[in-house]
Amino acid sequence: MGQSIADMLNDKSREQMKSMIRTTKTISELKPGEKADGFFLIKSFEVKKTTNGKQYIDMDLVDKTGEINGKIWDYTKDAEKLVSENPVVKVRGEVLEWNGTKQLKIHKIREKTPQDNVKISELIPSAPIESGEMLNSVKSYIKKIKDAEIRMLVENILKKYENKLYYYPAAKKNHHSYRGGLLYHNLRMLQAGEKLCEVYDFLNSDYVYAGVILHDICKILEMDADEHGVVSDYTMEGKLLGHIIQGIKEIESEGLKIGMDREKSVILQHMVLSHHYEPEFGSPKKPMTPEGELLHFLDIIDARMFDFQHALQGLEPGQFTDKIWILDNRTLYKAK
Repeated sequence: MGQSIADMLNDKSREQMKSMIRTTKTISELKPGEKADGFFLIKSFEVKKTTNGKQYIDMDLVDKTGEINGKIWDYTKDAEKLVSENPVVKVRGEVLEWNGTKQLKIHKIREKTPQDNVKISELIPSAPIESGEMLNSVKSYIKKIKDAEIRMLVENILKKYENKLYYYPAAKKNHHSYRGGLLYHNLRMLQAGEKLCEVYDFLNSDYVYAGVILHDICKILEMDADEHGVVSDYTMEGKLLGHIIQGIKEIESEGLKIGMDREKSVILQHMVLSHHYEPEFGSPKKPMTPEGELLHFLDIIDARMFDFQHALQGLEPGQFTDKIWILDNRTLYKAK
């Protein structure tokens, strides 16, 4: 017997659904000239004005694979209300390229409904290792610190921020700007630092491990992030002081509490102070100890490797990327 009309309609619906699923792409897979149609997490948004005074909504959208900037050019109060009240939205638009970067021109946007069956946890970009596992690994490096005062200082400061480390990113944008990114950044720097201390055996590994763990710890005070690792803004202290100055204050304060040897405290403060290397990036002093110099380059290496890995994701071997702004507008190649 032949299929009934209802069965044929059901088959057709299933095929349409399969087709829709097949054509839905993640952010990392989107290419200029393509249409985008999917659910995204709103990382940030701002109402801006064009040069002729027309309002539009500028948004940063994310999913598990990456981030893309989106624009709603036809501004309405309803659209602003929608994006301000809904962390997850369904977006339909066109992928463009602007200054070598992918951008989404949004034609339609709506809130997520229960019928969509979309979980926010499925959209959150996260570190590739579970946070509890990363934290235990970081703590294992603290145990390797032989100097009792340095070990106690690091333990006390880490304990203060431990709960937030589970989800805090390492940045609002750019490297490791996802859930658990700060922990992941620290862990990879510790792993690399341990190997380099084996090569350059004159280094004091106590200072290397302590410096890595403490160098960005006060980004937790600098940024206001939610449990999804999304930074809404920088805090007042973050804007006025920044994580470097806050980190120095933290070491000074905790060092005094435990009666830490003054030189040890100052050396650790100097490492945090100098790890950005240049005054324009927030460091008034360049490293004056070999451990401080290593800390700077560990930070740079891990940030750059993240940017390279992120840029090459989803790219076929033998292809070039668009220009990558964060990497000095370089075009990257993925080897076969």
